[in-house]
Amino acid sequence: MLKPRAPQANDGHRVPQLSIFIIARDEADRIGRTIEAVRGLSDDIVLVDSGSTDGTQGIAERLGARVVFNPWPGYGQQKRFAEEQCRHDWLLNIDADEVVPPDLAAEIASLFAGPGPAADAYQIRIAEIFPGEPAPHRFAYALAPVRLYRKDKGRYSPSPVHDRVDLAPGARVARLKRTVHHYSVRSLGEQMSKLNSYSDAQADDLDRRGQTLSVFRLAVEFPANFIKAYIGRRHALRGVYGFMTAMNYAFYRYLRVAKHWERRLQRRSTDASGQARSKIGERIDG
Repeated sequence: MLKPRAPQANDGHRVPQLSIFIIARDEADRIGRTIEAVRGLSDDIVLVDSGSTDGTQGIAERLGARVVFNPWPGYGQQKRFAEEQCRHDWLLNIDADEVVPPDLAAEIASLFAGPGPAADAYQIRIAEIFPGEPAPHRFAYALAPVRLYRKDKGRYSPSPVHDRVDLAPGARVARLKRTVHHYSVRSLGEQMSKLNSYSDAQADDLDRRGQTLSVFRLAVEFPANFIKAYIGRRHALRGVYGFMTAMNYAFYRYLRVAKHWERRLQRRSTDASGQARSKIGERIDG
């Protein structure tokens, strides 16, 4: 009996037994380069779309991705849904505004050569690239979340606002050397619109979990987070664009607290009105 042939990349090399999943909505201007960069790494690229109207789905399909529709439930839930669509035991998550450069693709491919990956999950450095920058700045702020992992050793958290992989106890974690390129900013206006929407989701999450932020944070949230971005995340080294994006970040962090307190004040007003109507009704009945 003939054994099935291992999938092959365009250059004839063996493709890793790896599924790659992406969540997206209206990413037609960016999704092409994202998928192109990883086509040689997988025979199972899954794009979960939440209702694009700009042709994102067609671009992804032409590049060989399997497109699945799912209404937007929140960040963590959407990535959990995407995990369930994947065929292989190993998963790589990338976002629609991220690109895996050739050196990182080669590093990932090398893990699957021979006996396979030695760890159960891998952290990958993700560095933001601002408009006009050809590559990540030498001192760019970067995160290193788990993005490559075994399906039986980790799953995305179901949080609607936090997209992190929760690992099983005892899972072995290592870190890759190369960096994902993150093109998160189309424009300052688009960034602010996205952050405004995200602040709504965070205010919802605070309500859902019954948490209350101190009113003192209304005064300190903006300046503290501007310093955090401009100095702590080294945006000061990235010129005028660094200053402007630090301002956007600070306003977004203030806005989530302001929306949280606005909701509290509205609930108090509603409760007070209800109590007043109740007292009036009692007097009339009496």
